[in-house]
Amino acid sequence: MKNPMLEAVSLVLEKLLFISYFKFFSSGAPGEDKAGNTLYEISSFLRGDVLEVPRTHLTHYGIYLGDNRVAHMMPDILLALTDDKGLTQKVVSNKRLILGVIGRVASIRVDTVEDFAYGAEILVNHLDRSLKKKALLNEEVAQRAEKLLGITPYSLLWNNCEHFVTYCRFGTAISPQADKGFVAQRCPYRLLNINPELEGISYHGATQRCLLDRTLEMR
Repeated sequence: MKNPMLEAVSLVLEKLLFISYFKFFSSGAPGEDKAGNTLYEISSFLRGDVLEVPRTHLTHYGIYLGDNRVAHMMPDILLALTDDKGLTQKVVSNKRLILGVIGRVASIRVDTVEDFAYGAEILVNHLDRSLKKKALLNEEVAQRAEKLLGITPYSLLWNNCEHFVTYCRFGTAISPQADKGFVAQRCPYRLLNINPELEGISYHGATQRCLLDRTLEMR
């Protein structure tokens, strides 16, 4: 049974996170200021590798599928407005991305390495070291990503690009950068004297259920 108060608190937290990351979405996100002259050593990437693009406030993540293709989660309001793939498959602009975050709609889509990174530096499998987790076999990682392609709900807290990548790479959907933002903004829980774990909330449980449901639907 849903708890209206907890849902309201979750919404407030997401809005606070969105405000704190707004500079990233408005200036560092793809769509309008692409650096077009950057060359990437695509031959060094292996199918199933995690590609990471560090930006000012957030890191964007994707799974390399081979042949210059990257699967990654992108908020996109256009998905809620049209089924025209000719429009939605175009590179996501800043405005589409920002409104997608607000509207909580995204897709796990495939773009080229260049369109995924937009001129930024790419780190490879850095999460393996930072999280100190054992990765699944690369082919399984890639297959997990491919099974999840398509429209998905979006949430800065519960279902973002990092949740998608860690689910594919490690089998568990987690987002350390969302957790950091949650801890920094968790004053509403203290003010309401709510213990989220006692109320049945897991920081990652909602995302795991969402991704599990999607996986089962695609079998």
